[in-house]
Amino acid sequence: MNAKRLSHIDSAGHARMVDVTDKPATLRRAVAESFVRLSRETIALITQRRLPKGDAIATARLAGIMAAKRTPELIPLCHPLLLTHVDVQAEILKTGVRFVSTVSCTGETGVEMEALTASSVAALALYDMVKAVERGAVIHRVRLLEKEGGKSGTFRRGHKKP
Repeated sequence: MNAKRLSHIDSAGHARMVDVTDKPATLRRAVAESFVRLSRETIALITQRRLPKGDAIATARLAGIMAAKRTPELIPLCHPLLLTHVDVQAEILKTGVRFVSTVSCTGETGVEMEALTASSVAALALYDMVKAVERGAVIHRVRLLEKEGGKSGTFRRGHKKP
């Protein structure tokens, strides 16, 4: 992609925060997912709430929610947004745990990074909770599933469960 077309790059090629001053505030919504591949033994421990550190799913969900609210502190060019909704759901599957994060606000810029951050940190928190019993856990498939609002409109990814 040409540097002139990247909104976060100025004419001299330097990174910059995009000026959204004149953009209208609209409803913004984004959904992202992550997946943590785990052994059946670890999944059983999670389901039975028998991990040494406690309830891994509750901890991971809260970590994801907290992370969404802190996204501008982690991603240098993200705008601070007044988030009106953050939800992180966990689905325990045969091969691991899938997190789906939904973030909303009314604002001048989208919430994709907040949703991606929530899913990513939920996966990291789960790894932290299970590492004592399974260091080989793998985090993957962090991706945007849906985005609504703003000038660029709606994006929906066709997806299947891992």
